Amino acid sequence: MGYQFEAIKPERLERLRHLDDAGRPPRPYLDREGGSPMRCCLGRARPGEEIALVAYAPLRDWAARTGADPGPYEEVGPVYIHAEPCSGPGPGYPVALGGPSRVFRAYTDQGDIHSGRLLTDGLSTDPGSALAVLDGLFGDPEVALVHARAVEFGCFLYEVHRS
Repeated sequence: MGYQFEAIKPERLERLRHLDDAGRPPRPYLDREGGSPMRCCLGRARPGEEIALVAYAPLRDWAARTGADPGPYEEVGPVYIHAEPCSGPGPGYPVALGGPSRVFRAYTDQGDIHSGRLLTDGLSTDPGSALAVLDGLFGDPEVALVHARAVEFGCFLYEVHRS
């Protein structure tokens, strides 16, 4: 099964660079050491890059496109984006956003949490392990999309759809 790994859409990023999903202006940062997980390009910030911390509701745009109503599952949480437009994500599994522990949270087409799987011991940096988990989640016809999240902070990382 093929998958699309989606970053925050460019039109949403443009809005977030002015006002985030909690109604606040972004917090600018200079990532002196680099390494911050970027949700605009699904990579890591380079040392010295200007980035911003914003509140983001990852189910909001998907729900608007599909008519789903995530209700209480419409969480708002912190994510890093580049302060200025970047090149966006490359193709394939976003290895750069892997880590020691990641959770893959599956949602139904109505926006409800359906199931989830935990990857530990750095397996989320291994595309084979992550794709096997996605195969299992998307093998259930009730699963419409999957969100990847960092366990250590609970932050949204990226969205996954069937190709």
